[in-house]
Amino acid sequence: QVQLVESGGGLVQPGGSLRLSCAASRIIFSSYTMGWYRQAPGKQRELVSRITITGYTNYADSVKGRFTISRDNAKNTVYLEMNSLKPEDTAVYYCNAARLATGDFWGQGTQVTVSS
Repeated sequence: QVQLVESGGGLVQPGGSLRLSCAASRIIFSSYTMGWYRQAPGKQRELVSRITITGYTNYADSVKGRFTISRDNAKNTVYLEMNSLKPEDTAVYYCNAARLATGDFWGQGTQVTVSS
């Protein structure tokens, strides 16, 4: 069974930074597009950032210039470096692994709260 385990969430003050990690197991990690999504209370889940198997990245407009996604195929891990955090970044952040042949897999999520 595929497992995606997120870590690194927590409480941070506005302007602060956090680094999320997502460790994958039981998939051929290097063949999956990896992504981070988030869902705030009362809102739909939205794409934050995604990185393809070739390293191409894209970001939601709201996080461009502040967040950076990266992957380490040797460690089966994808990261999300989040800087200059704002209260509106508060959400549960989910890791996603996507591949046409197999569909999507999701992690359980990690809470990020930005508050003073």
